[in-house]
Amino acid sequence: MIMNSNMEYKGYIGSVSYSDEDSVLFGKVEGINALVNYEAASVEELKKAFHEAVDDYLAFCKENDIQPDKIYSGNFNVRLTPELHKDLAYFANQTGSTINNVVKIVLERSLKREKKELTKILKTSISK
Repeated sequence: MIMNSNMEYKGYIGSVSYSDEDSVLFGKVEGINALVNYEAASVEELKKAFHEAVDDYLAFCKENDIQPDKIYSGNFNVRLTPELHKDLAYFANQTGSTINNVVKIVLERSLKREKKELTKILKTSISK
């Protein structure tokens, strides 16, 4: 069994997973242009390993004049139910907007105002 979570340091997200088979905590730094892993036997050791991994990665990037953050294109595909797609298209049309603009505004507002509530909802939906 593997359980998952995240931690944050210097604006970077680190995944936290536990392998029951190996009895080890492990993770990787998310949102970067490289694969940076870490592992430890305890939570405190994992935090320390994550911080060291981020610091080492940033130092490496600085020394080699590399952009550390992953570059996102701003484009992604979203799968919706046909009913939600229809509702979204009608709403965009009624407001004189586009589906893209409605989705952008809803996501921006939702993430700014409701991160904690969204986190609870998403974690609950994943565990079902």
